[in-house]
Amino acid sequence: MIDTMIDRTNAALRKIPTWVLYLLGALYPLWLLYLGSTGGLGADPVKALEHDLGERALQLLVLGLAVTPLRRFAGVNLMRFRRAIGVLTFTYVALHLLVWLVLDVQIISQILGDIAKRPYITIGMAGFVLLLPLALTSNNVSVKRLGRRWKRLHLLTYPAALLGGIHYVMLVKGFQIEPLIYLAVILALLATRLSGGFGVMARSFGLKT
Repeated sequence: MIDTMIDRTNAALRKIPTWVLYLLGALYPLWLLYLGSTGGLGADPVKALEHDLGERALQLLVLGLAVTPLRRFAGVNLMRFRRAIGVLTFTYVALHLLVWLVLDVQIISQILGDIAKRPYITIGMAGFVLLLPLALTSNNVSVKRLGRRWKRLHLLTYPAALLGGIHYVMLVKGFQIEPLIYLAVILALLATRLSGGFGVMARSFGLKT
């Protein structure tokens, strides 16, 4: 029964072209801008837009981390969408940052001061910097040129995701459960990925895992 459901799910996923994800990913920020311009984002639309884009970016980061465990443990294959998920993740992080820079703070000296003095902003910027080389190499030319180095470079996804989770926890005021749930899920997925990596290393040395 479960195997049949998984097979049907994978069959349905194979019918979805990757451009659909890019299209939906492009339309969502436009929808948020429309809501903001028509009063649909509340009394502080800039903050609402900034928060929403940041949370969607974190959700996409989590989804990207979950692609391999989903295939490994549940049999659900999202591998063909992994690059699109990564590109959209960076896009949403960049938009989140852009809203903060252009619509929220605006003053360059204050921006630099916030990055230097506010730890949650410092951590968020560090995560963005880690994602930059991943975004720049998310193309077939880079994959071909870098070879095995491409996979090693894209391990930066792990610390970037962790920094994103910490950024969210530090950002909110007071005790809130939602950011902690995100961080816990990220840590669990990282543990799963790292344990899988250790297993591959052990097998390469002829050890049993």
